[in-house]
Amino acid sequence: MRVVIIEDEKLVAENLASQLKQIRPDVTIDCLLESVEESIEYFHHNSQPDLIFSDIQLGDGLSFEISRHIEINAPVIFCTAFDEYALEAFRASGIAYILKPFSKKSLEDAVVRFEQLKGHLMGEMANQYETAMTALSKYQLKDSGTLMIRYRDRFLPISLESIALFYIEHEIIHLYTHSGKNYIIPDTLEELEKKVSIDFFRVNRQFIINRNAITDILDYFPRRLKVNLNIAFHKEIIVSKEKRKKVLEWMQE
Repeated sequence: MRVVIIEDEKLVAENLASQLKQIRPDVTIDCLLESVEESIEYFHHNSQPDLIFSDIQLGDGLSFEISRHIEINAPVIFCTAFDEYALEAFRASGIAYILKPFSKKSLEDAVVRFEQLKGHLMGEMANQYETAMTALSKYQLKDSGTLMIRYRDRFLPISLESIALFYIEHEIIHLYTHSGKNYIIPDTLEELEKKVSIDFFRVNRQFIINRNAITDILDYFPRRLKVNLNIAFHKEIIVSKEKRKKVLEWMQE
């Protein structure tokens, strides 16, 4: 069985290759690749392996980008350090993975599963990555600290800390970062309320705000509040008198 490993941590890649050889002495490691760019170059000039082990996030981008440049039909087993909650999304979607740091047993289990389901796992790498990224995009922010969002033709990891607020405009949900970047996301504000940490609060029907994005909160006639942000933003944020108490209590927590 010919294997290609795509992993930007050299020691992890070498350890994976060594353990694979111990588990299956007949395995041939065709290549250890460290980046999206290197992988694209390699697959342009070399035949495809029987199996690919691939980290998801590499130094120069998500490994998903490889399949944007070249069609690869080898099955993929993902090597990931995502937390347990994120892995539930993988399991629910039937994604093959090993969790870093991996053990010899977990690696052997993954190889056995590949051998048992080899025919079912075959398919374009793009489809496998698409399924994986779609699964990851749905897991909870508060447990992982990261939200995977689709941006144009790729997926981007957005850290929870970098998000200033979520808001709705013309029935479209936006994610707005502290640096001023604006992304459209598929979640509703109701879904996001359940996902974000206690540093976020839905101050009205339109906004969920990160407390770190707030400069101050002012009294606003009659008995309402006005939220001032420490970032440039085009909309005024007003809190109703019914929600006034809850917002102030949240800010004091």
